[in-house]
Amino acid sequence: MEDSLEDLLEQHGGDCGDEDQPSAPEAKFRSSRMNIQRSSVCSRAYFVVVMVFFHVYILNVIGLLLYVHYNNGPGELVSGDGAPSASVSDRGAALSHPDPAASDLHVEDYSQGLGLPRIEGIRVGHVQQVSLLPDRTHEMRTMSLKPLLFEIPGFLSEEECRVVVQLAQLKGLMESQTTTPSKEQEESNQPLLSLSTDEVFSLLDLNQDGLLQHEEIVSHSRSQDGTWLNPDNLRQILTGLEACPTGTLTLEDFRHVYDVSQRPGQQQSVKPRSQFKQRNKNTWLYQGPGSHHVLQSLRNRLISLTRLPSTLVELSEPLQVIRYENGDFSNAHHDSSPPQSETTCTHTRMAGNKSALTEVSCRYLTMLFYLSSVEEGGETTFPVADNRTYEEQALVQDGVDLTDTKETCGRGNIRMKPSVGTALLWYNHLSDGRGWMGELDEYSLHGECPVRRGVKWTANSWVNVDPDHQQQARYQRLVAKRQRAKSGMEEHYQPLSHSDLHQDL
Repeated sequence: MEDSLEDLLEQHGGDCGDEDQPSAPEAKFRSSRMNIQRSSVCSRAYFVVVMVFFHVYILNVIGLLLYVHYNNGPGELVSGDGAPSASVSDRGAALSHPDPAASDLHVEDYSQGLGLPRIEGIRVGHVQQVSLLPDRTHEMRTMSLKPLLFEIPGFLSEEECRVVVQLAQLKGLMESQTTTPSKEQEESNQPLLSLSTDEVFSLLDLNQDGLLQHEEIVSHSRSQDGTWLNPDNLRQILTGLEACPTGTLTLEDFRHVYDVSQRPGQQQSVKPRSQFKQRNKNTWLYQGPGSHHVLQSLRNRLISLTRLPSTLVELSEPLQVIRYENGDFSNAHHDSSPPQSETTCTHTRMAGNKSALTEVSCRYLTMLFYLSSVEEGGETTFPVADNRTYEEQALVQDGVDLTDTKETCGRGNIRMKPSVGTALLWYNHLSDGRGWMGELDEYSLHGECPVRRGVKWTANSWVNVDPDHQQQARYQRLVAKRQRAKSGMEEHYQPLSHSDLHQDL
């Protein structure tokens, strides 16, 4: 028995020893599992290192973008030659001469890629924060979407308004040329209103051959008073001429074409629209190199706000300053003209290679500055802003002409009361869908209500753009060529300093 128990104990002891020392297959299996675990640990460490480097790279990119943004942001005003413009408060800052070569290069670059950015209105009442000066932010409120109209309070300081008014007074103000006609003038125009169709045909038929050619009609296209041949008559006649197979109009053809048009003086069941009238005093102020730094700052702020090419703004019309006294007004009108084949833009006419019937103003947008407040009256009215539809006939209702601001100012959809330093911005044209200027926005019809008490000072800044982008590019290339020729001539002479040409107030 004892021998059998010892044999059993030895057998169990051997089994325990075998468990402490695993067999070769089991040892190999456990070794392979340990290798897999070590490989997994290395993969995690590699992943952590890669993610750290990736996040560091992203942070560097974000830091670089922030650096570029804060060093070239909208708060810094950049002039057309690429140098930062002087602040309004820096009255003693010297104005540098523009670099003709840099300006020419900018014109050439612009002609390669034409585009007109637009500010989004979002909705009526929407407020956007715009940074136009390094030390402050302005609020821009959307007043209407048809037309796209914005109001910017505090665009100018009271001191800047005072400087612009004084510069206009030093330049001298002129009476407006489109004032209300006197009774004598109306009586002198009355015989023209009673011309018959045959008499108008005879006036147009210069060679008296009984046929109207295109050249004969064009020769009378500059009738500015509209008493016997207005633009509507002209379009009707030219349309009839194009429809005629022979390319000429006989008297019978002309009777049909001219009778269906709305002739001046024709009896109508409703009161006709009055012609554009205004009464004020105005002058023009140059904003280019050598001008007062306040005028240059206004132009730079316009460039910064609209994001338009600086050369496009610099080649536009000068700043117009207007003074409205008691009773002065301006009937509702459009600042720009609709694009038509028989017209050409005034600012690009020297680059045109074809004859046009009439020269018209082509103004992409308008920026109106209120240089003073008014005690009573003097509002800027938009009679048809945000209407559902626009119809020419709807402007005259029940014998009341909505364009006559002297009588119907209170009926305008939007009326902006003048407040010193406030600016209005609106687009006179729609987009053509390709980033260029399209059709005239009829809803941009606006006028100035009569001043009842006080004096009203305003300033208009227009950006001129030709609807034909190729014509605009030719015009800018021509200007660049003339600038290069002028700079070559000036090398032989010592230029005068700006202090000799202009004295700050």
